[in-house]
Amino acid sequence: MAHCRIGHSSFSAAISACEKSSQWRQALQLFEAMALSKAEPGTITYNAVISACDKGNAWEKALHLCSALLQSSAQASTITFNAVISACGKGCRWEKALHLCSALLQSNAQSNSIAFNAVISACGKGCRWEKALSLFSVMALSEVNPDTITCNALITACRKASKWE
Repeated sequence: MAHCRIGHSSFSAAISACEKSSQWRQALQLFEAMALSKAEPGTITYNAVISACDKGNAWEKALHLCSALLQSSAQASTITFNAVISACGKGCRWEKALHLCSALLQSNAQSNSIAFNAVISACGKGCRWEKALSLFSVMALSEVNPDTITCNALITACRKASKWE
């Protein structure tokens, strides 16, 4: 009987399907199987598994995967940072989200409102309205345009801290 070897593309496609169907545990299992098969994950594969963890509220896993990506030959992208920042924000880890936002700004990846919105929201959940407002200033300096979500996140952060006046 012939032995079939699963390639990089097959793993990536399966992980992406798991991410789209919010099956983060299965995405992680496939990612681990990919490592065992010696197939080298690229940025797209990392992004899919990190996004799956974000959707599954598994911020620690997303953070671990981001760290692994940064130590690999793959390049972190805007999508990478957006997903892991979002995961940390959902996990009420505003400090980690803020740190990742700084890393995004220092990287070659393009910053955007999605990342800033996630960090501002995380700061709001952590009652760090001052940080949320300072991020709004950093957005302008970074030439990232705020959107409705940005404004809502800022209003919510200030309201939670009773600083809406």
